[in-house]
Amino acid sequence: MTTNSKALPARAFGFAICLLLLTPLAPAAESVVRRVVDVAPVWSGHPVRFALLTSGARQFVAFFDADRQLTVAARTLDSTAWEFHRLPSRLGWDSHNYVTLAADRDGHLHLSGNMHCVPLIYFRTRQPWDASSFERVPAMVGRNEQRCTYPRFLTGAEDELIFTYRDGGSGNGDQFFNVYHVETGTWRRLLDEPLFTGEGQRNAYFHGPVRDAAGTFHLCWVWRDTPDCATNHNLSYARSRDLKHWETSDGRPLQLPISLGTAEIVDPVPPGGGIINGNTVLGFDGRGRVVIGYHKFDAAGKTQLYNARREDAGWQIYPTSDWDYRWEFSGGGTIVFEIGFGPVTAAPDGSLTQTYRHAKHGSGRWRLDPDTLRAVGPAPRERSWPAETSRLRSDWPGMGVRSAADLGRSDDPQVQYVLRWETLPSNRDRPRAESLPPPSMLQVHEIERDDGEGM
Repeated sequence: MTTNSKALPARAFGFAICLLLLTPLAPAAESVVRRVVDVAPVWSGHPVRFALLTSGARQFVAFFDADRQLTVAARTLDSTAWEFHRLPSRLGWDSHNYVTLAADRDGHLHLSGNMHCVPLIYFRTRQPWDASSFERVPAMVGRNEQRCTYPRFLTGAEDELIFTYRDGGSGNGDQFFNVYHVETGTWRRLLDEPLFTGEGQRNAYFHGPVRDAAGTFHLCWVWRDTPDCATNHNLSYARSRDLKHWETSDGRPLQLPISLGTAEIVDPVPPGGGIINGNTVLGFDGRGRVVIGYHKFDAAGKTQLYNARREDAGWQIYPTSDWDYRWEFSGGGTIVFEIGFGPVTAAPDGSLTQTYRHAKHGSGRWRLDPDTLRAVGPAPRERSWPAETSRLRSDWPGMGVRSAADLGRSDDPQVQYVLRWETLPSNRDRPRAESLPPPSMLQVHEIERDDGEGM
């Protein structure tokens, strides 16, 4: 999503106070780890997402080191030696405070992160591709930048660099979008007003934008009334050709900012109905129709995966799973997700599959009935990262593997890079009283397909 290639839209993240940090699915035979490059020992007391950005022959990693100091490492792909550059920002205990990277068309690097309802934290390099020239930029546009969370860089319809963030808090926030002008090195608003407004009573947590084969951007989101994650409700949707002009699924223009009263509601799940931010995903069926995956409680009070598809008659809601389990979540702070899933994915022959992870029922990949979107049986595992990448090495109790996909790409289509490290689980964003594990080694895994096909 940053320097962000159009080939990577399915990696769009939904943002949540409940941050989903899961390891990849089980390994696939189609890929092997060609090389492991150690970066540095890193903080392991709680999870927070790091950033990996590859651009051509260059690679950059933004992370919090063993002392929790924000650090950028840089190398060329033909070398295992890194240059390290520490930035003036230090991590606390909040798992929201991830970091993200981007590069503009001239090669200037952009970094933002370590923010949860705090003034904007943003760095930019003075010189192209030179991480040693990072400097703090105190403002982008100078307005609504005092309570920032969930920074994200996007690529627009004309390959422009876009930055979005939430201004405000959980249950009371607006979503702003800025666009970068390479010629002047300045930011301005992409939209004159927020894309979403909570009207002082709620905020929107969105997934996307995901761009389809025709070039249309799609978003889905839930509204949340308070810091309590149980107050998520009303699955919603919008689409755009340029990220500026938005409309409903039947083409009705949406006046900005979009509010609860003007949004297109896909499924009016009430607060306490079992839907949560961070667990809504956008996919497409074999005919290119939009499919939104999410979960909610069924009539018996069990948590089920549902898929909503936009059909000729409007949105049709289909139950996909048949789990005998209720995931009861509530409260604030970063929680561990007990259920996760991927988007509905169509094969060239029109068949549909969907991956899932479940605390009780394990993980796998389903075949879906193309008419009912019901899971009808297991499907072969999709290509994933090799076992070496997801295998836990620490013997410290409670440790887990964390990983981050590449936000860019190299010039070699046979090679993929994955960032890997280990930490304790989240702790509702509170300090731990118990003993802490030693730092873990942050690594870049260089993964190569062994069947001669591009990844």
